[in-house]
Amino acid sequence: MDLSGELARTLLELSPDATVVVDAGGTVVFANAQVEQLFGYRAAEIVGLSVETLLPERFHKAHPKHRGRFAAQPKPRPMGAGLTLHGRHRDGREFPVEISLSPVTATIGPLVVAAVRDATVSRDNERHLIAENRAKSQFLAAASHDLRQPLQTLNLLNHTAQQHASTNAPLRGLLERQQLALDSMSALLASVLDISKLDAGAVESHPAVCPIDEIFARLRSDFEPQAVDKGIDLTIERCAEAALIDPELLRRLLGNLISNAIRYTVQGEVRILCMRNGAKLEIEVSDTGIGIPADQLERVFDEFYQVDSGAQRPEGLGLGLSIVRRLAQLLHVGIGIESVLGRGTKFRVTVDRAEAAHDADVEDVAAQAAQSGRVLIVDDERAVAEATSLLLELEGYDVSIASSENEALERASSQSPDLIVSDYQLRGGETGVRVVKAVRDRVRDVVPVIFVTGDTAKAAIMDAKIANATLLNKPVRADDLVAAVRERIATHRRAAAG
Repeated sequence: MDLSGELARTLLELSPDATVVVDAGGTVVFANAQVEQLFGYRAAEIVGLSVETLLPERFHKAHPKHRGRFAAQPKPRPMGAGLTLHGRHRDGREFPVEISLSPVTATIGPLVVAAVRDATVSRDNERHLIAENRAKSQFLAAASHDLRQPLQTLNLLNHTAQQHASTNAPLRGLLERQQLALDSMSALLASVLDISKLDAGAVESHPAVCPIDEIFARLRSDFEPQAVDKGIDLTIERCAEAALIDPELLRRLLGNLISNAIRYTVQGEVRILCMRNGAKLEIEVSDTGIGIPADQLERVFDEFYQVDSGAQRPEGLGLGLSIVRRLAQLLHVGIGIESVLGRGTKFRVTVDRAEAAHDADVEDVAAQAAQSGRVLIVDDERAVAEATSLLLELEGYDVSIASSENEALERASSQSPDLIVSDYQLRGGETGVRVVKAVRDRVRDVVPVIFVTGDTAKAAIMDAKIANATLLNKPVRADDLVAAVRERIATHRRAAAG
């Protein structure tokens, strides 16, 4: 390319970006009219000066080295990819810029064409979006807590009412239908909040070595009742492998796949299994449902997409597989799908394998589940605390309630608890983590704790590194809470005895 050519000059002059051409020594040999608008220098003024003239002074010393590296490997590319670059106006003010570099061979030697664009607007937009996301996250944290609280109360009270109505068949049937409605409300709320939180970056992954069988056991407990009600088989095969992954997020991902499989399976079975494949594990969720047309496979992960199930109105909002896609991206796992219309669908989740810890002396926790013990409930929502207390008292536990650190210390001083069930966010700036630490210090024992809270508090609890802790997400099913209480008390007693 010969810059003295009229065509080359015309093309550079017509560029919408401020464009300078620099020789091997860093001297500007050409500048178009846009340079004056952006930097304040007329073309005649900047030509012949060092290109560093257009940079903030603090970069003058290092920039020649960058020019040298580009000259050693010349190819078109953005300058400082991933970095915030700045230009300097003639009046001394600095502003953010985006720069594209292109090497050119000319009769006067190697040249570099630099197209410079003012990035002030895009940077402002980026900061605005970050601020909006932060505000969105704060709203979601409040919404997650406030919306889940009444559902949590209703779930616990309805389960307690079912136990009292065991001899009244009509009333029990009514309560069971009510529980289905509550489960549906919980699932819909969870889906909407999950989508929003994942998009806002409010959910973090905390990888750990986790046995796949433990995740499968939770899934079996969660979905067996749904499968039984629908008259289909739910087969979850045992697996001795372990994965390096966030166990709760993987459980939610697989739970959405299983829920979707049950929803679209009229008869037959839903099967979950895990296979080792080198350094990876492949978890399959397959069904004998209605299947997905081949031309729609790419759309199943879109928001609000639902497979046509005929005259029957689809359940839910069509967000489950969209959540699966987002969770897969967050966890860096692979998702594959195969489907035959009218015969069923198979999803395959590929995760990193980890070495599982084996202990031949470990006994089945369920067989030694503690049926009694002292439980301290810490929650500033009285309705939730009382509903939880009613549920656990019916199960045979001695329960006390506290709404603050002082009350918790008072209850613990009179009778040391075997377990603490706590919310995370309390009034007056207190947190469940702080209360648990205070109680443990008072009784001089690492009392096990179950945090029943929204997802937005998970990261804070993980960061606090609370030992001997279990996390359950609101709204939690009554059976899951009771099972967790039994398991934690039994495990703590076994450790103390051993």
